[in-house]
Amino acid sequence: MIIYNVTTNIHESVHDKWMIWMQHKHIPEMIATGKFVSAKMARVLIEEEMGGVTYSVQYATDSKETLQRYYLEDAPALREEGVKLFGDKMLSFRTELEVISEH
Repeated sequence: MIIYNVTTNIHESVHDKWMIWMQHKHIPEMIATGKFVSAKMARVLIEEEMGGVTYSVQYATDSKETLQRYYLEDAPALREEGVKLFGDKMLSFRTELEVISEH
């Protein structure tokens, strides 16, 4: 299993709007691509010097190949919407993780 982790720092001025968008639109659209089997959203408990609130969303997918298909087929449009809505008030970075074991 591969975890596609997206960590986002969101400015307080758009936090509530972003949270509604994430939970009711963006995450459901990610799952609807058919490339992810689940998603978990967590708040990062370390406070950033730059301010804002930081979250991690972990999307589970079956393989690196499926994730690559997401990058080619879905990522541009899904990312563009966030940029249009939140611009420089949202800073994201992405990490790919391979699950070794679960206990």
